[in-house]
Amino acid sequence: MPTAARAMHEDDPLDDFDPREITLDGVTKVVHVAGTGPAVIVMTEMPGISPHVARFSRWVRDAGFTVYMPSLFGLDGVVRTAEDGAAVFKRACVSAEFRAFAGAGSSPVTLWLRALARLAHAECGGPGVGAIGMCFTGNFALTMMLEPAVLAPVLSQPSLPLDDPAGTGIANEEFRAVRERLEREDLTVLAYRFEGDQFCRAQRFAAFSAALGDRFMPRVLPDSAANPDTAPFFQRHVACPHSVVTAHLIDEAGQPTIAARDEILAFFAHRLAPERRRG
Repeated sequence: MPTAARAMHEDDPLDDFDPREITLDGVTKVVHVAGTGPAVIVMTEMPGISPHVARFSRWVRDAGFTVYMPSLFGLDGVVRTAEDGAAVFKRACVSAEFRAFAGAGSSPVTLWLRALARLAHAECGGPGVGAIGMCFTGNFALTMMLEPAVLAPVLSQPSLPLDDPAGTGIANEEFRAVRERLEREDLTVLAYRFEGDQFCRAQRFAAFSAALGDRFMPRVLPDSAANPDTAPFFQRHVACPHSVVTAHLIDEAGQPTIAARDEILAFFAHRLAPERRRG
């Protein structure tokens, strides 16, 4: 079914993805795979793989990539109620896989995601892999740069740590290693947020900029560009513009959120082009 024909407020069967059980480092997760071409890892926002997240993955697929969309929390394809979504959020906050608060360092699940990137690169070939994290997983794409296969990291409204607006959620030694790699291989990081986002504030982007310099390419969208028609979880618990390329995207030509989507797809195309050689 064409991407545009799917309703965003109804459960998505994800019937155009191949749900694979992938075991890496002794941990098994379901990963929804679709498309052909270089691999892009799409990491879901809270409270799970929603129809909006699946729509974004289809856009990536249709742009000429193989999408790997791991199930990290929640129920895949489901439009969660406000209550159910809050329960998913609370479970993730106390899970050993995620470190949601300041001082805890990088989330352990990023080790599994780096292994997924290695597998995806081996399966799909090309110069490397793209990765985009959103909200709870937003900063994961940067930590994944510790895996040499990852060439195109995108941070969409990175929201961890939850209790420190200026925190990055990445261990200091890992941050240094990522910065050295960005410089060594002439790579950049794209990042997006809405101006009035209370979960990903200006202080966080300032911290990334201070640590990464001109390798960090921030994009700040006006609040007026956010779609007010959101699912119950967002209506109840996300009372500000937040999800740039998913829940708050306005799917109309000329919209800033569509321009952000197109820039991300172009970034993947540039970094993962067959003729590109890593420095």
